[in-house]
Amino acid sequence: MATKNFYAVIAGVGAGTGRSVALKFAKAYPVVLLARQPESYRDIVKEIVDAGGKALGITTDVTKQESVESAFAEIQKAEGFAGAGLAAAIYNVSAGFGGRKPFLETSINDLDAALAANPRGLYLFAKSALPLLLESVPTSPHPPTLIVTGATASVRGSAYFSGFAVGKFAKRGLAQSLAREFHPQGVHVAHAIIDAVIDIPRTRGYTVNNGAPDGKLSPDAIADEYWHLHTQHRSGFTQEIDLRPYIEKF
Repeated sequence: MATKNFYAVIAGVGAGTGRSVALKFAKAYPVVLLARQPESYRDIVKEIVDAGGKALGITTDVTKQESVESAFAEIQKAEGFAGAGLAAAIYNVSAGFGGRKPFLETSINDLDAALAANPRGLYLFAKSALPLLLESVPTSPHPPTLIVTGATASVRGSAYFSGFAVGKFAKRGLAQSLAREFHPQGVHVAHAIIDAVIDIPRTRGYTVNNGAPDGKLSPDAIADEYWHLHTQHRSGFTQEIDLRPYIEKF
């Protein structure tokens, strides 16, 4: 049975990791799904509701302050969420690779897009989520949690992916800073380095790791680890994890 007095919010949902994380957390909490387009969350909301859970989708542009603040205000008024505490907030938004592009062919728009979806979006999301997570510290069934999805580019800038690396490095730095500030206050902040191609509809035709079984990272496996991070005891918080298939070179 879902916990009635707390909920989770996931920013950046779609057919891959966001869906798996939403389904995982919906087993314990009502969930709020944030995405720029309703097409990204509509089927997931229905899937959760049909399974007996509770879900709310809100069209949100995380790069815009007024959009993020409006989404959190809507949550506080929605039936089944009003008066509830925030137990977990997951920032799963990415600007994408933006294409493999030599640096001298990039534009300032490429840079702005990477910075908007990564550090700026996380900044705005965290500004709204963290006060609510702090309020939940005394009574939440698990330590209130902010989880941030990163990538290989969070720690290694590859050739031809300069814009992607800039955004991911900055997002990781912000997550580290938030962890050092909010861990002592009882809020668990964790950053996940996803060092692999994720097995989602868009990548089904990709040959990865020579086509080895489980050579792509399962989004359900990511969701399991996010749930594990959320349920960690406060005496043993993990600030950063890295996930990759058994056969991935690193």
